[in-house]
Amino acid sequence: NILVGPQVPEAMGKAFDTIPGELAEKLYAALKAGDDAGGDARGHQSASMLVVRKQGGRNINNDRYIYINVDDDPKPLAELRRLLDLNLTYLYGNEADRLLTAGKKAEALAAGRKAAGYSPKQADGHTSLGFLEYINGNKEAALRELQTAQKLDPDFKKQFDATISWEKPFKVILEDKEFLNRLFAGK
Repeated sequence: NILVGPQVPEAMGKAFDTIPGELAEKLYAALKAGDDAGGDARGHQSASMLVVRKQGGRNINNDRYIYINVDDDPKPLAELRRLLDLNLTYLYGNEADRLLTAGKKAEALAAGRKAAGYSPKQADGHTSLGFLEYINGNKEAALRELQTAQKLDPDFKKQFDATISWEKPFKVILEDKEFLNRLFAGK
């Protein structure tokens, strides 16, 4: 790399050390800070990120927790951020499913909140989070999440029904007629 000056790695190190959160977030913050400090003298074209965690990949046969390449883009860091958010959405969503299957509802809820936080404009994340909030006893939060999903997805009812069919713990919501009336009032 041909950096514009020593301020680039200095900014990267400072960002990495000060940003809280998981390694992928710290790496992204460092890359962005380096770019903001001048980055590569040749300009913008690509960005990549690799985070390895033992059995951390979405596929059980690899350790690639995060593996993202933006090979040719006029705004590679913006695209890297988009792909990182998408990747973390899937990772936390899978973690929520795994924890729910293990009977760890509260932990599944925490992972579901992170997944939805990384993709606030995707209805399915809000749908899953709504169910997780419901089975954790947070009916008002569940209603807010499911109503958000309704606004984002014109086929929400189809997604709602499909999610219930995939996750047996969510079927309990079908017995709560008052909640369903509030959710589907006027629909």
